[in-house]
Formats: sequence, C-alpha cells, structure tokens
Amino acid sequence: MEHQPAGRNGAAGDPAEPARQLPGHIAAALAGAGGASDSAGQPWAGRSLSGDDAKVHSFEDDDGTADAGYLTALTALASGEGGEAAVVASLATARVFVPILAQLAEEGEGAGGLHADKQADMALVTLKAPDGRTAMPVFTSAGSLEAWHPEARPVAVYAARAALSAVAEGAELLVLDPGSELTFVVRRPAVWALAQQRPWTPSYDDPELARSLGAAASDFPAVRRVEIRPGGGVASLAADGRHVPGGGAGPELRVLLYLEDGLDAAGVQSIVAGLNDAWARNEMFAERVDSIEVKLQRAAP
Repeated sequence: MEHQPAGRNGAAGDPAEPARQLPGHIAAALAGAGGASDSAGQPWAGRSLSGDDAKVHSFEDDDGTADAGYLTALTALASGEGGEAAVVASLATARVFVPILAQLAEEGEGAGGLHADKQADMALVTLKAPDGRTAMPVFTSAGSLEAWHPEARPVAVYAARAALSAVAEGAELLVLDPGSELTFVVRRPAVWALAQQRPWTPSYDDPELARSLGAAASDFPAVRRVEIRPGGGVASLAADGRHVPGGGAGPELRVLLYLEDGLDAAGVQSIVAGLNDAWARNEMFAERVDSIEVKLQRAAP
C-alpha cells in the first residue's frame, strides 16, 4: 500500500477565534474513548509517542500493547491453524489506535496586511490501495503506530468504532499495523460487519452465497456447475517472506464456472457478462463479496 495521508479536515480550536470543530466521527471517537483527555486527565493535544507518552490511551489500565485475543488469532492464522474469520472476530472487543495528523489549513490575514499564524486542521489518515480504493490504517499497539509515523496522534478506540469511522470516510478497507511484521487487511464486508457488531463469514466459506451464485447460473444452461474458493488475493506476505493464508487485500473470492464443451469465444463472453450482471443485481452478493475473480473450467463429459 502506498502511504498517502488524506481525509477530510476539521480544525482544532483557535483561542483567538470561535473554536472550529473536529469532524463528527473524530469527535465521536474521542468522546467514546473518554473525551479530549486520557484516563489520567492529560489532554491529547501535543501528545507524542515517545517516553512516558508511549502510554497514550483512555482505557483504564491500558498499557498500549496489542490486544491478546487479536495476537492469538493472528498467530493461529499465520501457523495455518486459524482463519480470517477468527481474526476479525477477535477485533470485536479489541482496542486499536486510530492515527490523527495535523495538516496545514490556511494562513489568516492579520492587521495591516500582515499574515496571522497558520492554522492546523486535524485529519484522519487514509491510504490508497493498489486497486485505487481508500483504506484506513489502524494500529494494535502504540509501538506499531510510532514506528509507522512518529508525528501521528493516537486516538484509542474499539475496533468497531474504527470501522464506523472508516465507513464515514468512504474507506472500504481497514489496514491493521501497516509496515509491521504482519499487516492484516479487513475487507469491506468485514468492515461493515465489524461496524455493525455482527459476525462475519468470508465469502469463500459462505454456503448460502454459493447457493445464490449457483441459482443465478441456472438461467445459463451451458453452465454445468459453479464452485467457490478463496481468491488469489486472500493470502498476505509477512515481512520475513512467509505466505500467510489470510489478511490480503483481494481478490477475495474465486468463482469456478464449469462450462459445457464446444462453446465459442462469443458464447463464453455472453455467459460471463450475463452472470456478472445477475450477480451485480444480487443484494447478497453486493453485501458479502468484496472482490472476485472468475475462472473457466471445462465440464467433464
């Protein structure tokens, strides 16, 4: 992922003027996390991520380390003993850090034509995924955020609230701990499920979805069978070169179409276009599938 800070701006208050407000979702995150100061009453403003400030949080007895349940689920995934669904499920109760950056907003006009002090806006950070989609980075520990961007101010929130912020920002992906030993990407359907605090099933493990896709194919007699598998983008790459069976950015779902023999190129193209159109109008498909790749297979005689 390419690190490109972006996002909507909201201003920090200027004591000489009426205070400008943070964006609603940032204000809500701060309020939900304990307000504009941490649990010791120390303000977030000007907070760094070094020394004593490493414990930047508003959760009682939070030492800034990663959630134990998340680490357990991620370790199980990396070893092949767990799956993506368990990692996302562990986030339901996990605290994460959302990075906020100060961005230069404008230079005011002072008396006599002199320029007043420049004002800084506070903005959520977003990333641009290789496919052009917007992603929001979140960090499971203060240390991982500091290593990624020492100047970012952390807001400690539950991961579900971070997912809500991502939806508000138009981000389709949550990227956990970018630049770390193992980065995990939460794709759009899982982000929505996390924001709504409901369970998530990966599309490639969803039997109801498989039946729905097969039903749509029944209108095309040349399609003998439909199967679903994990897509080529489900796996992720750890910093040490290991391939981890989950946490990738997509494509998430592989659909295998078994076609009767003897179809010409135009016939195949017509079937694929027709199915794509049918799936695009399928509410279940739209809600549960993040990204797709279609593979054509010849049906056994």
